[in-house]
Amino acid sequence: MPPLSLPLNLKWTPLNIKATATAPATSKVPELPLPEKIRNSRILVLGGTGRVGGSTAVALSNFCPDLQILVAGRNREKAEALTAKLGGNSSFARVDIDDVNSLETALKSVDLVVHAAGPFQCAERCSVLEAAINTKTAYVDVCDDTSYSCRAKSLMNRAIAANVPAITTGGIYPGVSNVMAAELVRAANESNDKPERLRFYYYTAGTGGAGPTILATSFFLLGEEVVAYNKGEKIRMKPYSGMLNVDFGKGIGKRDVYLLNLPEVRSAHEILGVPTVSARFGTAPFFWNWGMEAMTNLLPPEFLRDRNRVRSLVQLFDPFVRAIDGIAGERVSMRVDLDCASGRNTVGIFSHRRLSVSVGIATAAFALAVLEGNTQPGVWFPEEPQGLPIEAREVLLRRASQGTFNFVMNRSPWMVETDPKEFGLGIYL
Repeated sequence: MPPLSLPLNLKWTPLNIKATATAPATSKVPELPLPEKIRNSRILVLGGTGRVGGSTAVALSNFCPDLQILVAGRNREKAEALTAKLGGNSSFARVDIDDVNSLETALKSVDLVVHAAGPFQCAERCSVLEAAINTKTAYVDVCDDTSYSCRAKSLMNRAIAANVPAITTGGIYPGVSNVMAAELVRAANESNDKPERLRFYYYTAGTGGAGPTILATSFFLLGEEVVAYNKGEKIRMKPYSGMLNVDFGKGIGKRDVYLLNLPEVRSAHEILGVPTVSARFGTAPFFWNWGMEAMTNLLPPEFLRDRNRVRSLVQLFDPFVRAIDGIAGERVSMRVDLDCASGRNTVGIFSHRRLSVSVGIATAAFALAVLEGNTQPGVWFPEEPQGLPIEAREVLLRRASQGTFNFVMNRSPWMVETDPKEFGLGIYL
C-alpha cells in the first residue's frame, strides 16, 4: 500500500520544519483520513494499563476512532476504565506475555501488536516478537534497550519468511529521535556534505509522568556500560558520566545531560554511517541527576542489572518520585545535532509539555505507518528505509509532533538556541 498522503504543503527535499504549538498539551489529537481498508483494523496494546501503553491506546483512538483497540494489562479494573473512555470499539484482553499459548491466541485475532510492556532491559527473549512472527502479526515495540533491540534484529530472516513487518525501538526516544537523525543525515548527503558526528540529547522533567516502568528502566541503564562511537571506533564509558550543558531551546532552556547506553547510538552508527555517535540524558530537579550519578558510583553494576533488586528500588523510591513529579511537571525535549565535514552544523528539536501524552502519540504514529503498509517484511529500526520509507518520514514526524510547543528540523544551532526573529529576506536578529 502506498504511504498515506496528507496536505502538508511541503516539498520533500529536504525536510526543513519549524512548527510551534500553543494549544494545551492534552491527549487529544486530530482524527486522520486513514484508508478505508485499515480503518477497522484490530490492534492489541500490550502493557495497555501502563502509562506508555495507555497513552498509545488513547492516541490511536483519537487518530482513528474506528480502530478496534484491545487493551491488555495486569490490572483489569484500570483496563476497563480505559476502554470505557475509548468507546465501543475497545475492549480488555487478558494476555500473559510470559505464556506462549496466551500470546499466540491473542495475536491470532489482531492485525497489529504494540508491545509496550516494559522494561525491556534484562529480558532473555523477544517472546512477543516471536509470537507475532508465528501468528503472522505486524509488530511495533517501544524497546529502549540495546541488547533487546539487537536480539529482535536477529529474528530478521524469520520475519521475512513469515511476511511479517516489524519495527523495534518505535517510541519517542528511541523512535522519533532516530527518524529526526535520519532526516538530518539525508539532508547533508543531498548537499554533498559528509556527516561526521551525531549527538542525541534528551531531557525529561522527573520521570515525565511515565510511571514506575520508566523508573526501573533508568536504574537498569545505570548498570550498563555506555557504548559510543568516535571516528568509527567503538568506545566504552561509565554510565551517567561526561556531563554537558545543552540548550534545548525555548520552554526548556539549558540542561545538564549525561552519557547513557541507548540503542539509537549503535543503529545510527551502523545504518546512517555516521562515524561519531553518542547519546546523553538529563532530568530535573537537579538532585535526581546527582542521585543517579551517586548510584553508579556506589552500587555495583550487577546490583543494578538484577530485576528483583531493581523492583525493590522502584517500590522504595516510587512514592517520593511521584510527589516530586507533581512539582517538576513532565516536560520532555529531544535535541539531535549533526556536524558535517564542511563545518556545517544542523539541529532538530522536539519539545512537548507532557511526556506521558507525547510518547503515546509517537508510538501510535509508528503503529499507523505499519498498518498503512509502509514497512517491509523483516525487523527494522526506525531510521531504516525498509522500516519507514524516506517519503513516509514527513507524515510520521507530523503525526508524532502533534501538541509540541517547539518542533524544528534542519536548522543551525544559533537559530534554535537564541530563538531569533526573522525580518524577511533571510535576515535574523
